[in-house]
Amino acid sequence: MANVRFIRENIVQTADKGDRLLDVARECGVVIESPCNAGGTCGKCKVKIDPKQLDRVLVKKPLPPDEAGQGYVLACMTEVLGDVDVTTLSGQKNKTLKIVSEGQSFEVTPDSAVMKAYRDGVTRVYAGETLLCEEKGDTTDRLYGLVVDIGTTTLVAAVVDLNKGRELATCSALNPQSLYAQDVLSRIKIASDEEGLQEMHDAVTKEINRMAAELCVSSGVPSENIYEAVFSGNTTMIHLAAKINPYSLGQFPYTPQLYGSCHFPAETLGVNISRYGLVYFPPIISAYVGPDITSGILASQLHRRPDTTLFVDIGTNGEMAIGKNGALSATSTAAGPAFEGMNITFGMRASNGAIEYFEITRDADIVIRTIGDAAPVGICGSGLLDIVGELVANKVIDKNGRFVKPEGSDLPEKLKARLTPYQGKPAFRLVDEVYLTQKDIRQVQLAKGAVRAGIEYLMSSQGVRAREVGSVLIAGSFGYHLRAKSLLNIGMLPEEFEGRISFIGNTSQSGGKAFLMNRGYRREMEALVKTISVIELSTYEDFDKLFVKCLGF
Repeated sequence: MANVRFIRENIVQTADKGDRLLDVARECGVVIESPCNAGGTCGKCKVKIDPKQLDRVLVKKPLPPDEAGQGYVLACMTEVLGDVDVTTLSGQKNKTLKIVSEGQSFEVTPDSAVMKAYRDGVTRVYAGETLLCEEKGDTTDRLYGLVVDIGTTTLVAAVVDLNKGRELATCSALNPQSLYAQDVLSRIKIASDEEGLQEMHDAVTKEINRMAAELCVSSGVPSENIYEAVFSGNTTMIHLAAKINPYSLGQFPYTPQLYGSCHFPAETLGVNISRYGLVYFPPIISAYVGPDITSGILASQLHRRPDTTLFVDIGTNGEMAIGKNGALSATSTAAGPAFEGMNITFGMRASNGAIEYFEITRDADIVIRTIGDAAPVGICGSGLLDIVGELVANKVIDKNGRFVKPEGSDLPEKLKARLTPYQGKPAFRLVDEVYLTQKDIRQVQLAKGAVRAGIEYLMSSQGVRAREVGSVLIAGSFGYHLRAKSLLNIGMLPEEFEGRISFIGNTSQSGGKAFLMNRGYRREMEALVKTISVIELSTYEDFDKLFVKCLGF
């Protein structure tokens, strides 16, 4: 046996010789990200060991010599041989994660699926015609619900007074599943066996319960008086929350095992609300267009808009829908984790010190703003698109995505001076110790190319040209922090969209709230999703050609 001491957390955990540091950390609740699922490829599980103790571990995949010599190792590639002290990196805790909890909505008249009736000294709680439970005395004034947006990367939860249709408290957190695997396909693979499914389900349920407890304290609402929860999110996240094996989502013909429009007993799912409570899952459109988009359509009233409107939820998955004369089509593309700061050399989540705003002035000066106004330590998704967009607009990056060569170019000297190699590869220096690399630009190209190709196919499905789109709605927590200028500069959106773009926030959450407060929308949206034309991009032979065409700036 060996003792592993996590210095920052002041936790000592016993381990068997040969145990991975990552597994030891997880066993005692120490947060270390490993979005590649311990494959040793993402580099996000880096920790530091006292260089004098390196003989007490077995490092199976060493880092570059300059880092290895200081004691840095990958927790997923390091085994315990003896007593060792471990220092986790401060950025791994995400305590300052910046998450948007609000989204566009409309006036909703309270008419919840759960109701109470008092008679003869007893309050009866009903879900439709079904009696859930009986309570002594008159408790009709205590009727509450919970809504949770289960994003691939983040979670947002709110407690709602169902009598008054009023939100009482909200909170947000990192989806702990992202510590195991960053993208949807990786989580499908993990959860395709029973052990992995249990792990994914338990991780997200535990965090939802923690958030619910926090909300009960801040709002003064007893958990036993929360009778219904609405879970919104993409199709894979909903399967994992319902503890339903998602294997069929990862193989042709990509069919869900769960189609939503249904309830599960909260107790069965391990959700800590009333022991008689229910969890409702909104209607699912397809394997990769989930209830988050159903909620978004409801919140934005996309199906009722008179003009041709494009709805795009930009994130790890690029899900989108277009409405024309009430007819809807939808699709999704695998944008990948670059927008979340993953697979980026100095990428990080949207927390303190992350560059979130970048501008090049007419005098070629650099203007940078970070989250929390802290010293810059990395780049989050919105900052990444700002940076690339500005460098493209100022011709530091050419249309093929390559840095121009300083010598012989007509770039201002201030910009030329920043084109300096990082670890021997072409890069642009943002501030001391933070660079944008050529590899990072490639990641942005792949992500934006996927989204743009999806938009092009979606417009084509409705016979719509870019100039005919009257409104463009950008949804999602990530999307809310973006600037139209950046999206147009990099070509993620056609230039014809200029002046028509609105950022409408977390509509998965606001739409989920509407489902919670008024049961009529459940019937309406259940009927609507059956009429939505789903465009499966994987079935189009020429999609690869369009995707490649969309990579350029």
